[in-house]
Amino acid sequence: MALGDVIRSFASPGGSITGLAWDGRAFWHIGRTTDLIYQLDPRDGSILRSFAAPGGNGTALVWDGRTLWHVDATTALIYQLDPRDGSILRSFAAPSASCGGLAWDGRALWVSSIPLLLICELDPRDGTIIRSFAVPSTSPRGLAWDGRTLWHTDASSDIIYHLDPRDGTVIRSFAAPGSASGGLAWDGRALWYADFATDLTYQLSMV
Repeated sequence: MALGDVIRSFASPGGSITGLAWDGRAFWHIGRTTDLIYQLDPRDGSILRSFAAPGGNGTALVWDGRTLWHVDATTALIYQLDPRDGSILRSFAAPSASCGGLAWDGRALWVSSIPLLLICELDPRDGTIIRSFAVPSTSPRGLAWDGRTLWHTDASSDIIYHLDPRDGTVIRSFAAPGSASGGLAWDGRALWYADFATDLTYQLSMV
């Protein structure tokens, strides 16, 4: 298998899926058609639980070890959510009105801004921008942190990029199995991609 080849996939509920997060046992994603956030069994995508997404136009999710973070394009807010029922623990302004991806590196949030064409590292206490760098293409979407580096999808190029978090240098890249407009998650060993166009979640080869 080559880098980015599909190992397996499963259908995701909700329609027009965005965002993807891994909590150590299960995946989470947003169904834009239903405005629900779903927790999914990684074996087959079956629904374990769901609750309403705040704002109604969610674009990204990430898990920080205890809670979910969620960004909404309409409210331009980043929310910290209780994963049991989706209740809002706190919120603060996103860097822009439309953000396509969220990642968590153990201490800070990362967000991709579509109108600014930037990836920003944020202080999770209040959203202050710690640093930022330009994205490699023109329609930034999903983000994932693999323990050392960032992975990023771009909807205009349909490419998944592997990035140096210090300055955004492209380490390597490959074609996405779908439109590259969905979410990314790292499960500790493999990269997963949820595609907006096909409503499929793919496990991708890292070879």
